[in-house]
Amino acid sequence: MNRADLDKQPYDVAGMFDSIAGRYDLINDVAALGQVQMWRAAMVDALEIETDGTVLDLAAGTGTSSAAIARSGARVVAADFSLGMMAEGRRRGAPVPFIGADAQHLPFADDSFDAAVISFGLRNVHRPQDALAEMARVVRPGGRVVVCEFSTPTSLLFRTVYERYLLRALPAVARRLATSAEAYDYLAESILEWPDQEELRRWFLAAGLTRARYRNLTGGIVALHRGVVPHT
Repeated sequence: MNRADLDKQPYDVAGMFDSIAGRYDLINDVAALGQVQMWRAAMVDALEIETDGTVLDLAAGTGTSSAAIARSGARVVAADFSLGMMAEGRRRGAPVPFIGADAQHLPFADDSFDAAVISFGLRNVHRPQDALAEMARVVRPGGRVVVCEFSTPTSLLFRTVYERYLLRALPAVARRLATSAEAYDYLAESILEWPDQEELRRWFLAAGLTRARYRNLTGGIVALHRGVVPHT
């Protein structure tokens, strides 16, 4: 699976992430030019979770984002469909429970969490709009749904440089650090194929979320989206 416009079937994507689980976080830190910690801190702030609040961290991978949320005092459930990524997270001692889950069919009851978040994983879901609807379903009325995802740089010049970096430099870095560089060819292409900020905001509204808005980070390389589950 090396083209971003493929169907992104869950088993294919899970297998791809299984193959890079051991070095996934390291390569992401290198590829993001040291910005990951800042993006993650902004994501935690956007959740606005009180102490002992409950958060679903979807597509949690090895649990690095889940651990950051837990440090804020929240109770976190890390969910992913890659057994390899979750096993790596457990091996590292991530301080959260891991649950296998398909983002399109979450195994949780309605109104189970105070907030739900997915960081850099929504674009890998077969039907991302369904995942947003599921996140809205499992969050209580008044709770927040947050998506932190690669997006479209706001400067045309910066966008051109960034796209060249994704297609050339990122796979080159991955080939030095990973045994499955093809996975990073796919990841680079999936970023370029992903909808822009306004389109994703419309997906939030279509999922029934209110007060949908976004904040650009690092010139729009990443956009932090947030919506609120309405009271019925």
